[in-house]
Amino acid sequence: MLALLGTSFTFLMTALGAATVFFFARKVCERAQGALLGFAAGVMTAASVWSLILPAIEQTAAEGRLPPFLPAAAGIVLGALLLALLDEFTRQRGGERVTHSDFLLLSAITLHNIPEGGSVGLTAGLAAIAGDSASLSAAFALALGIGIQNIPEGAAVSLPLAGQGVSRWRAFWFGTGSGAVEPLFGILAALAIPLFLPVMPFMLAFAAGAMLYVVVEELIPAAHLSQHSDAGTLCFIFGFVVMMALDTALG
Repeated sequence: MLALLGTSFTFLMTALGAATVFFFARKVCERAQGALLGFAAGVMTAASVWSLILPAIEQTAAEGRLPPFLPAAAGIVLGALLLALLDEFTRQRGGERVTHSDFLLLSAITLHNIPEGGSVGLTAGLAAIAGDSASLSAAFALALGIGIQNIPEGAAVSLPLAGQGVSRWRAFWFGTGSGAVEPLFGILAALAIPLFLPVMPFMLAFAAGAMLYVVVEELIPAAHLSQHSDAGTLCFIFGFVVMMALDTALG
């Protein structure tokens, strides 16, 4: 129940972020489109580092069984390779460019939310086993921190899609759907703590590799397609700083 409550909150925060798409005009100019793509790229890059790669290295170092960089490096490479394979598959199917970008962006954010949901579920499960107030407070703080971080992540999916011509409702459901895996994997992690705990560093880094692939392959090039590439660059930095600040302040 604690895992369900915690991950339901983080999922709702993703939906809240995705809902920001309804506050933008239906027609987005080239400068705004580049800015939205740059913002999404900055958010995803910072989330990859502070939410995924650094925690993976720290968890491996705390366990002391493997070199701290090893699961992180393996996860990043395999995550990027998976997205490269998905990328090639969608290209061979000959889909429209918007559909192709939609699929990669949704895949990367969804993969990123799997270990986040697992982290909340693990923490909640361990807190329920311990039964002390300190553990329960730590579980609450983690769910709150990830939930707040999920607001810009939901927006990072829905806003660029709307900027590329996707309907606002479709963009909203894409953004909301990216967080739907958190309750599922949070509950699974709480029910199977001995299985999920050892592989969590690899899962975190795997998601980071997938996100970094999409940032470099799709978002940054698309943000610089028009003559207003400066807007994409500045919003990349803005999105990076926002996500970095949230990750470091909330833990």
